[in-house]
Amino acid sequence: MIHLTSSSESPHFPVMLDEVIKICSPHKGGVYIDCTFGGGGYSKKLLKFSKTKVIALDRDKFILGISKDLEKKYPNRFFFHQKKFSEVNKVVNNQSADAVVFDLGLSSIQLNNLQRGFSFNSKEKLDMSMGLSFTSAEEVVNNCSEQKLRSIIKILGEEKDASRIAKNIIKTRLLKKITKVDQLVEIIEKSKKKNYTNKINPSTKTFQALRIFVNKEITELIEGIIKATQILKPGGIILIVSFHSIEDKIVKYFFTNFSSNRSKPSRYLPENKDSNISLFNKYKNKIFKPSNAEIIKNPPSRSAKLRYAIRSKNKFIYPNELTNKFKKYLELEGSYAQN
Repeated sequence: MIHLTSSSESPHFPVMLDEVIKICSPHKGGVYIDCTFGGGGYSKKLLKFSKTKVIALDRDKFILGISKDLEKKYPNRFFFHQKKFSEVNKVVNNQSADAVVFDLGLSSIQLNNLQRGFSFNSKEKLDMSMGLSFTSAEEVVNNCSEQKLRSIIKILGEEKDASRIAKNIIKTRLLKKITKVDQLVEIIEKSKKKNYTNKINPSTKTFQALRIFVNKEITELIEGIIKATQILKPGGIILIVSFHSIEDKIVKYFFTNFSSNRSKPSRYLPENKDSNISLFNKYKNKIFKPSNAEIIKNPPSRSAKLRYAIRSKNKFIYPNELTNKFKKYLELEGSYAQN
């Protein structure tokens, strides 16, 4: 039986909540979209301002209890959709958004539920699906070729020991199917060179890679931020909290290269029609990070970075240059047969 989490379980800490609210300016009212509802931290805070309307999305069915509570409390101001945020354009009903918020981190609700296989401490099934996924980590580690596994772990996890880990996964599964989290953790630990000065868990990067691949997180991010930009009103704000270098690289590239103050291409290079697209006003390239007090309260927030950009008055034109720039990630995520 699947247990759906209620609002009283699994404490959740929205990252840099005060900074997000200050940038959004909800006291002015308007339409706000919470693309990663999770424990509802951002939505709950935005709804405290009486003139706001909040549309929230999340692919995870385990948070439906929390969303239902808010729908009852704010029947005319809060609307929830169990969808991926790449579908954000489908839930706005021709409305323009004043702000769109993305928190790309794994929620405590997901991490603390050991049955879902996100935590290194789990001895449960190797799953890692955030919801609405076509595969699981178990299927990936048991069905992908050694070359594919190596690519997933090296590219999406930025793991330098990817070759050794992939090779040992293949050796292990020839003897016995890998179905549990602790089996994979043991394989990774045996594959990694012992480094007693390294503070991160040796399984961190491989787990990151598998989770990203299972949930197509890079594809979702790129499609999500493009569609969010499309539905923003002029002067509307897109805010993104990222947690690892691939995410931040994508967000920074998008904001920097599609803003009015982007670097001009060399006059010696062929003209690129994307170079004329200014989807955002002047981008300041300012990064917000959690305070020490927040990190003490919520240690997983330590790697978070918040960036935001303001939508220009220019007509939306699809930014093909963004998808071309990160093509290798998109192709890798789209390469699994079951997807």
